[in-house]
Amino acid sequence: MTATPLTIVVLGAGKGTRMKSDLPKVMHKIAGRPMLGHVLDVAAATGANQIAVVIGPNMDAVGVGARAFSPQAQIFVQAEQLGTADAVKAALPVLKAFTGDVIVLYADTPLLQPATLERLRKVLAEGAAAAVLGFEAADPTGYGRLLTDANGTLTAIREEKDATTAERQIQICNSGVMAFRVNDMAAVLARISNDNAKGEYYLTDAIEVIATMGGRAAVVTCPESEVLGVNDRGQLAEAEAIFQTRRRGEAMAAGATLIAPETVWFSHDTRLGRDVVIQPNVFFGPGVVVEDGVEILANCHIEGTHIGSGARIGPFARLRPGAQLGTGVHIGNFVEVKNVKMGQGAKANHLAYLGDGSVGDRANIGAGTIFCNYDGFFKHQTSVGKEAFVGSNSALVAPVTIGDGAYVGSGSVITKDVSAGSLALERSSQVERPTWAEKFRLMMSKKKKAEAKT
Repeated sequence: MTATPLTIVVLGAGKGTRMKSDLPKVMHKIAGRPMLGHVLDVAAATGANQIAVVIGPNMDAVGVGARAFSPQAQIFVQAEQLGTADAVKAALPVLKAFTGDVIVLYADTPLLQPATLERLRKVLAEGAAAAVLGFEAADPTGYGRLLTDANGTLTAIREEKDATTAERQIQICNSGVMAFRVNDMAAVLARISNDNAKGEYYLTDAIEVIATMGGRAAVVTCPESEVLGVNDRGQLAEAEAIFQTRRRGEAMAAGATLIAPETVWFSHDTRLGRDVVIQPNVFFGPGVVVEDGVEILANCHIEGTHIGSGARIGPFARLRPGAQLGTGVHIGNFVEVKNVKMGQGAKANHLAYLGDGSVGDRANIGAGTIFCNYDGFFKHQTSVGKEAFVGSNSALVAPVTIGDGAYVGSGSVITKDVSAGSLALERSSQVERPTWAEKFRLMMSKKKKAEAKT
């Protein structure tokens, strides 16, 4: 990062009618985080001293979201939708007395990388008054073209409808992301006119304004995928796919094994240790930390969970928010864990629900065990001690404590605390009736034959 102060202005975009949604467009999620959140993350990672978010009228939800992701962000409202330069003008209170770099981003472009913005700043540090982020489009139809001279200086941004036949052959297109280092940003904005078919003020016209003021503009390029703008559900899915491909590559480069990478889905904040092995069809929601040497078997759903080193999860396990799994824990097939802390070496290998409580070191939870944590009004805690053994098909009715080293017999419904080292057994007496089965079959056979005759 350069030492020059930085203000980032994020244009919050419109409501996004093409999304067919009551939710503002930029609040739709990529990898579990709204697009706006991704853009503000990049702003913070680039070292912004000030962040301004410009929203339209009646878009309070975007302003609230912006402050949730970036508490220092200042929110400004563009009263009328009069173009991108007009939107930046709405943020003049943070720009008027500011001396440093200004970068304009868009809240519906969630895949930008901090390194790309640093390259824009580097061009400014080398003497450019403005820098525009461009990309080589596979199909440039509809995009503005970046016009440069023989020295590579940006001379103009030409909208396609205004471009000549020769200009339309240019493959380097305008992403909309722009950076400035000028003494008076307000003066630049004031000189942009709305003398165009739409009567709007275009920020792209700042390039020619800066040239008339003696400044030079430059072009920095990035992959087209990095500046994908999201306007509909299809582009939202495309952005998700790009994010996931990027994150899978990062995970493998950092020392994780993904057996079928294309089937593993990460959240924006998933953290993996080294030598983690992830089998196919695993989904990570927000808030997951996986320590070194963990093996996650196929078809697991994990969110809000910390998994200790050497643990083994799945297949077909569900870990919900608040699950804290210690070193060497085993969570097996069709086991659900929610808001439970499991000690070192604890196991729940089959068909169990553990909700709200704790399981001590090396305790064993048998198949079919349920923590009955909810009474219809409140959640209650179940505590299973160290090295305790809970037999299969048991129901532990919270609040209840199973002491260290205690045993719970299979098929028990436990409603009272069990002291350490004890056996708790709750069953009805088994009754056996000799020859009952033979008599029953004979009776039912006669009944069936009688019904067949009628």
